[in-house]
Amino acid sequence: MSKNFYGSMPDGRAAEAYTLDNGLLRAEILTFGAALNRLFAPDRNGGMENVLLTFGSLEERIAGSQYQGEVVGRYANRIAGARFTLGGEEFHVTANEKNGNCLHGGGEFSRNLWQAEPVDDATLMLTFASPAGSHGFPGAVTARVRYRLEGSTLAVEYEARSDADTVLNLTNHAYFNLAGGGSILDHILQIDAERYLPIDEKSIPTGELRPVAGTAFDFRQAKPIGRDIRADDAQLTRVNGYDHNFCDPKGIEVYEPVSGRRMAVTTDLPGVQLYTGNNLPNPHTALCLETQAWPDSPNQWPEQCLLRAGERYSTTTRFDFSVKS
Repeated sequence: MSKNFYGSMPDGRAAEAYTLDNGLLRAEILTFGAALNRLFAPDRNGGMENVLLTFGSLEERIAGSQYQGEVVGRYANRIAGARFTLGGEEFHVTANEKNGNCLHGGGEFSRNLWQAEPVDDATLMLTFASPAGSHGFPGAVTARVRYRLEGSTLAVEYEARSDADTVLNLTNHAYFNLAGGGSILDHILQIDAERYLPIDEKSIPTGELRPVAGTAFDFRQAKPIGRDIRADDAQLTRVNGYDHNFCDPKGIEVYEPVSGRRMAVTTDLPGVQLYTGNNLPNPHTALCLETQAWPDSPNQWPEQCLLRAGERYSTTTRFDFSVKS
């Protein structure tokens, strides 16, 4: 493991970059946003290439980030109307979307420095403390994220505790392109999920759990992402592609035919958000697979995201890399 200076925050504090390298994968992790900044994986010829959309400097990241590689919280994805009720009390959180929603907890976890602590040569732990009332959320929360290289796998382990009942939903917002550049529409994607959550005009789930069968959202059999992305479906045209939660995925896999890179994603969480980079400066040049509780679950499925005072939040997502010859 190595550590380097990455850049200076507006207040002068230093952001650092840590590199984990086991010869099979190389991951660069920032203390800014606990971001997975770059991830190098081999192609079928052994060539190592960065498979993440990223930035060249901290200044560029601060100015232009759409959460690339950053840990998002307190609540990943959207909370409708930036409000929810917990224990009979209504909480108003940061409304950072023009439609009045709270997106990614207002950006708190993604826009601040985390404290880094190497655990061993293959593991880096980062810690962030969010005070009670921050962005309107109840409870003081201490969160930890561990990045660990295990052979050809990157494991991302999250844990947290709160001193009061609260809602919590953490994920990593990495933008993947397994070709190392260009469009992701030829990437072959499989999401073994029977249902997805359709969204309204404000990108909030309608409450329906819609079967994927017979729709452009059926990825149970692997297919190119671009095959149905232009289908005559209001769910796709509304957001210029996929930006939807798939429910209870049994398996997730992406394959890029030219490089031969394959990435399997496993999670113990009940959902995964497929986002096809619809709002990037160059749309559809990366995809996100954000493992998560379902969007707006504080209002619609509160049991998925409730963290009781003193209880331990714990979840793990694994990214397993391989190649097809």
